[in-house]
Amino acid sequence: MNGSTPGVEEDGRRRHAREQGSAVAWVESPLQMLCAVEAHHAGLLGEHTSIVPRAKLPALAATRRELKRLALPPGATLAQPEKEMRRPGRHATWVVGDAFSGKVQLSWLTAFPRRVVIVDDGLATIRLLELLGGAPWKPLLRARVRAGVPRATLGLAAGLRLRTAARAGRLSIFTALPVSDELAAAVRRTGAELVLHDFAWLRGQPLGEPRPGERTIVLGTSLVRNGLIHRESYFDWLAGLGADGPVAYFPHRREDPGDLDRVRRQPGINVYDGGAPAEITLRGLSSDQRVLSLPSTAVTSLRVLLTPRGVPVDAVEVPDDWWTADAGPSLRSHLQMFAHDQTGVPR
Repeated sequence: MNGSTPGVEEDGRRRHAREQGSAVAWVESPLQMLCAVEAHHAGLLGEHTSIVPRAKLPALAATRRELKRLALPPGATLAQPEKEMRRPGRHATWVVGDAFSGKVQLSWLTAFPRRVVIVDDGLATIRLLELLGGAPWKPLLRARVRAGVPRATLGLAAGLRLRTAARAGRLSIFTALPVSDELAAAVRRTGAELVLHDFAWLRGQPLGEPRPGERTIVLGTSLVRNGLIHRESYFDWLAGLGADGPVAYFPHRREDPGDLDRVRRQPGINVYDGGAPAEITLRGLSSDQRVLSLPSTAVTSLRVLLTPRGVPVDAVEVPDDWWTADAGPSLRSHLQMFAHDQTGVPR
């Protein structure tokens, strides 16, 4: 991870927040919503930030409820959900998580704001950093996407617009993910500001009662639904854990409902309602509990929140025979970087 110490420059950013005006954050996932709050707390967005969740997403509604129970940073407000992306004025800061969204990219071409801040959106954030720090003609497209000419052209134009903003000092990326020194240097050479954080706002909130009560907590995964690992390998692993139960299972928001029903039928495994980010839901765990997860960005953030309190967060490195043909070497490498220092092993 890059050697910059999270929080070192926060006081300076807060001093300059008054000059930065207001911000609008368009969020489409629980992690994006949480990180928008953290970016405001860090003084990166200005005095006033309106966080606008996309409507009709139950996970966002659950996250909004959880955040409203906590003490939001002064100047941060949780707006009502909206169907369409709200575009800020040209003099506002625009906060987004999904830089690969066609709607976001199209809006950059028609009404680029004064400043853009990109917050974490899982593994896609690392891909964005690699594309920004790489060849300037690379279009901003998701991994494993076979784009037609119109979509590739939009991605290319959006990439050029974002790189132009970086050169003008109008692009910041705010992340808690592990970023190598080499990648961080490449991104900063573009002129973009790369800000690393450690969930300072969330760490300052009351822990509340520990939940759940099981000693082993397993985070669900989207790898099965995305066709990247074999379904039976995953369920064989869960069966082994359940045999040693009890296990608390927190679903991934993209898990297939049929798979989740099968998890509920596994002996020894209790499925909890998902929705809010694991960073919020599990921050009250005690030192006699542990978290197990396949490679996931949540592993990094939960280690930041839980390891100092003596709660182990163990990432399971995926065995070679679990992967399907759709999981190429590059994707496997990206995912496995979150399994470093793991102590959990497949059963």
